[in-house]
Amino acid sequence: MAPMNTVEMREGEVGIDPPLVGRLIARQFPAWAALPVRRLDSTGTENAMFRLGTELVVRLPRHPGAVADVAHEQRWLPRLGPLLPVATPEPLGLGEPDAGFPWPWSVYRWLDGRNPVAGAVAEPERLAEDLGGFVSRLRRIDPHGGPAAARGVPLSARDEPTRAALAQLTGRIDTAAVTAPWEEALRAPAHSGPPAWAHADLSPGNVLVGGGRLSAVIDFGCAGVGDPAVDLIVAWNLLPGTARDTFRRAVGAGEAEWARGRGWALSISLIQLPYYWHSNPALAENSRHVIAEILAEAGAR
Repeated sequence: MAPMNTVEMREGEVGIDPPLVGRLIARQFPAWAALPVRRLDSTGTENAMFRLGTELVVRLPRHPGAVADVAHEQRWLPRLGPLLPVATPEPLGLGEPDAGFPWPWSVYRWLDGRNPVAGAVAEPERLAEDLGGFVSRLRRIDPHGGPAAARGVPLSARDEPTRAALAQLTGRIDTAAVTAPWEEALRAPAHSGPPAWAHADLSPGNVLVGGGRLSAVIDFGCAGVGDPAVDLIVAWNLLPGTARDTFRRAVGAGEAEWARGRGWALSISLIQLPYYWHSNPALAENSRHVIAEILAEAGAR
């Protein structure tokens, strides 16, 4: 796993370090006060993660835009997690602003596993089946009362920011070549079925594997109800081309949904790339990987 990014990536970020986390724990969860605190490696952009002893992890928002995710996960993970086929974060404590930290934060049970790396997946077919099973099961959970997913909207809602990102990338990537698959995705029929649950951020950093199998899915801050095609992004941001059909069959995605999923993968990567070009090299590299995979796929078609 890449070293944790400590460079400021968003406006309003606050400094978070082990002594601060130790003070928060001591003041609000004294039963855990003697446990050592260690910063965790992560390429995440929204939250800072600290291991607390051997069985716990503390997750704190890095900037104001991530604060709402705390209450979101505290509410929905207990409902979603028990219904899913792999482990998900289990909230054990809700911290309050204190000790100089301005926002709520969470304590979760520790989940074993490691983040897979795009282009170096050990057993891609097995992982593709497991990821397909996770997405399929999540979609079958009753959506009634679920929050609207920001990434569950029609793909056309992403057109303006995607083209703005393309303009920023002029001279750095082949924007003409990338525009063609984006416009192809926009022509795909919109979602016509009922809304369904989606994780909405199935990136390598939010997937844990062990023994060649999917062991856990983390970070449900974007989870919500809408067009679930966004969860197909993992076919391009993690899985190799040889395993994509296995994943697609496991999910049961038709042509239109598959095209929308490809469009989501491309849009997310294009928007991320100029934003994190310097501040988060690992995330920028994964964005370049997605773009290359989609262009190669378009050439093969």
